[in-house]
Amino acid sequence: MVSDKEHVEEMKKLQADQRQKRLDSKKLDRGLVLVHTGNGKGKSSSAFGVITRALGWGHKVGLVQYIKGTWKTGERNFFKQFEDSITWHTMGEGFTWDTQDRNRDIEAAKAAMQVSAEMLRSGDFDLVVLDEINIVLRYDYLDVQDVLAGLGARDQRTSVILTGRDAKPELIEAADLVTEMKEIKHPFQQGIKAKQGIDF
Repeated sequence: MVSDKEHVEEMKKLQADQRQKRLDSKKLDRGLVLVHTGNGKGKSSSAFGVITRALGWGHKVGLVQYIKGTWKTGERNFFKQFEDSITWHTMGEGFTWDTQDRNRDIEAAKAAMQVSAEMLRSGDFDLVVLDEINIVLRYDYLDVQDVLAGLGARDQRTSVILTGRDAKPELIEAADLVTEMKEIKHPFQQGIKAKQGIDF
């Protein structure tokens, strides 16, 4: 059986260890790289959830949409009320099968990457979301090394979320957190169309 004196000494040691861990973690206090990938629904939706959380703490947020065009979405309508705290760029012209113009898609992706890189290194944002960037990387519209360079040059405080299926292995390796959304069942398989308020 442990004596009271031994218990007190053990608790003091645990307390000292916890203090040291907190001090050490402050040295590592930097923005994170998160990747949301996989063939399941919810990659962008999850990123919008994190945006909501960041805004709730008064953080500044940047968003660059690489693929999604200018059609109306519930999230865009909702975030209009936070225009002082979120900078939103819709740079895509729709999914690649919409434009069917590879050169135009490449130019749009390059322009979006330029905006993204500026946001990442500016120091103005706590969080930057690069929505559907993994899709443009999948089709080689951007070089993954250029994206990694942009991540590496970002301001220390800035966290970044990269969404889209088929994330490149190099991005997965560079990330602090990777979540893979896996499709188990989808209403589209039953012929049910996208639902307002659920899908857009």
